[in-house]
Amino acid sequence: MNYILFDDHSRNDLLPLTYMRPVADIRIGILTIREKWEKLLNVKTSSLTEDYLCEKFPTVRGENNILLNGSVCPNTEIIDDIKKLKQNQALVKDDVIIALNMKDEDLDDAGEMEIEDIEDVLTEADVVKINHPWDIFRLNGQEIKKDFDLLTKGRKSLKLSDTNRILGEENIFIEKGATVEMANLNATTGPIYIGKDALIMENSTIRGPFAICEGSTVKMGAKIYGPTTLGPFSKLGGEVNNSVIFGYSNKAHDGFLGNSVIAEWCNIGADTNNSNLKNSYDNVKLWSYTQETFIDTGLQFCGLIMGDHSKTGINTMFNTGTVVGVNCNIFGSGFQRNFIPSFSWGGTKGFKPYNIKKAVEVAKSVFARRNIEFNDIEKNILTNVFEITVRNRKS
Repeated sequence: MNYILFDDHSRNDLLPLTYMRPVADIRIGILTIREKWEKLLNVKTSSLTEDYLCEKFPTVRGENNILLNGSVCPNTEIIDDIKKLKQNQALVKDDVIIALNMKDEDLDDAGEMEIEDIEDVLTEADVVKINHPWDIFRLNGQEIKKDFDLLTKGRKSLKLSDTNRILGEENIFIEKGATVEMANLNATTGPIYIGKDALIMENSTIRGPFAICEGSTVKMGAKIYGPTTLGPFSKLGGEVNNSVIFGYSNKAHDGFLGNSVIAEWCNIGADTNNSNLKNSYDNVKLWSYTQETFIDTGLQFCGLIMGDHSKTGINTMFNTGTVVGVNCNIFGSGFQRNFIPSFSWGGTKGFKPYNIKKAVEVAKSVFARRNIEFNDIEKNILTNVFEITVRNRKS
């Protein structure tokens, strides 16, 4: 059976985090949604997504295909129900299509789903679906716990050094090559996962649930409250609460980050801070790309949502519920506006468009620092996002 992860209508509601990736490549918990599906199914998946993303995330079609909703975080009960699906059946809960069993000829040439004559099969399984950016940090704790169990089942952790102060050691798992010395780790409030070749420096204080992925670093004296995830090859310092960093991004210095989501290839300048609670204690409103206005999140705590390749200067301040698009360069004193369109350069004194040629040059340099090639595929995606978001910069 061939498995394809598709973007449903929530893809646009998850912008700007889905400009550079399919929904399934969002990280929540320890793993991305794609990695969760692949781990549970023991298969490799492909994607059914936007045309401009297809060169990097192609669709691999088979004679028999199971299409999986890329915004759904799977569990063993869902997997069991999917394996029982017959041809032209869809697994459904609360009007959400979780999976479809379809022959190749039932997918048209553009890769769109033809869902006429599909029989709905209802599932009783619990379904966790990511519909909005704030769902990522809101549901991160339960997903860390699920992924922790999935990744560590039947395995033995490396032993922590005696230089550390530890509570709940049975809830801590350390992968090969990780280094943790003179840190304070409290896993009684949730598991702590320390990935391969990760580094937690001296005097860091971490309260679970927390995950640090492969090759990442927690800087000296960091204060991290769970549920927080630091994706692969990233750096984290200062004070952090209930936030998710997808990967390849740095918040290496002092400053507060709370109830936030940071995509890939971002850099948070020293002493950058975000507010995550209004002085009025009202629910936080956040910019919606689909409704083109600020909408109620239903949350009292909501901080910063930042798209890929964006960067801040030192002492940058973000107000409660701020959305920053892709490839922004933000600096200057005072609180920034609550919605900063993609490819914006400036700050409180005003913004101008970020030149796409300069943006590509910077991206090449950033990739090179990680010994990764910024190739034509990456360039084409970035250029497409620049063109797609022109209207936001004019509004």
